[in-house]
Amino acid sequence: MFDKIFSLIVIILISPILLIVAILIIFNDGFPIFFRQKRVGKNGKLFKIYKFRTMVKDAEIILKNNDKLFSEYVKNGYKIDANRDPRLLSFGKFMRSTSIDELPQFFNVIRNEMNVVGPRPVVEKELDDLYGSQKDIYLSLKPGITGLWQVSGRSSIKDSERVALDIQYANAKNIFLDVKIILKTVIEVFKRTGAY
Repeated sequence: MFDKIFSLIVIILISPILLIVAILIIFNDGFPIFFRQKRVGKNGKLFKIYKFRTMVKDAEIILKNNDKLFSEYVKNGYKIDANRDPRLLSFGKFMRSTSIDELPQFFNVIRNEMNVVGPRPVVEKELDDLYGSQKDIYLSLKPGITGLWQVSGRSSIKDSERVALDIQYANAKNIFLDVKIILKTVIEVFKRTGAY
């Protein structure tokens, strides 16, 4: 219940930002406003995550048709350095470094697909590649908008460290830890620590 109430309050407070970002995307690259992708939720249930679109419309085609780019993407933990990513919109890097692109995930929390705090939501292939035999720990929790991984360095932490942090969170999860992570997340976002 805490997650839904918190998310509803946040959505109301940031509604002007949501509107401005939506208008910017439409005027720069048209519709759609949101990037939607299937992610693995609690107990393996798939859901569509919502993010503001930071890339051009044919971004996935560009990635799949460029063997070198795709290889770098996989090797680097399913990420590409924003300074070298040809798929980004002109203001896409800024949206990512400030985490503005992730604000629509509060709607995923309202839809009961995510929590405010939890493991970083992954695609099916990432689940096996990253967690391997420890994927049951990931599957025991709802993914989060933020988590220990977010306040421990964001994209700068290694995959093995991320898994270790998720295990640590699963073992210590409680409302006080969640509030602490939320408060630390605000600080880290403003500092842009480990922003990718």
